[in-house]
Amino acid sequence: MITLYTSSSCSSCRKAKKWLDINKIPYKEKNIIGIKLTRNDIINMLKYSENGFEDIISTRSKVFKESEIEPDSMKFSELANFIIDNPTILKRPIIINDQIMQTGYNKDEIRAFIPRELRNISLCTDECTDCEYKERVENALARAKSS
Repeated sequence: MITLYTSSSCSSCRKAKKWLDINKIPYKEKNIIGIKLTRNDIINMLKYSENGFEDIISTRSKVFKESEIEPDSMKFSELANFIIDNPTILKRPIIINDQIMQTGYNKDEIRAFIPRELRNISLCTDECTDCEYKERVENALARAKSS
């Protein structure tokens, strides 16, 4: 299942949600402003990152600039607590499944979240009436929703 960390004021978050909805890919949304992030959320974000906190912290955020924190000199627990207390420091959206993480919305890279069994076939739309792949697509989507 895809987890999508968002905020309601984020246009990239709205684009990511729209893309997932259009492509009928199920996801669980976590609005970082509406919920309190947990240490497990932070660990989940970092699990597939290549550069650790650097991949999820927005150095352009107002919170980052005003706090003058030095992430490289902080312990994991200190930085995780800072993010939990100041979730707007995170890049958005953060999109995670059981294999990859993506920050921000990129219309080409987000295709990595299409379930593997659908990547090599065309995604059908509701208007599709004579498509040899339609049944395969519907079956794959049903499997993806149930997992």
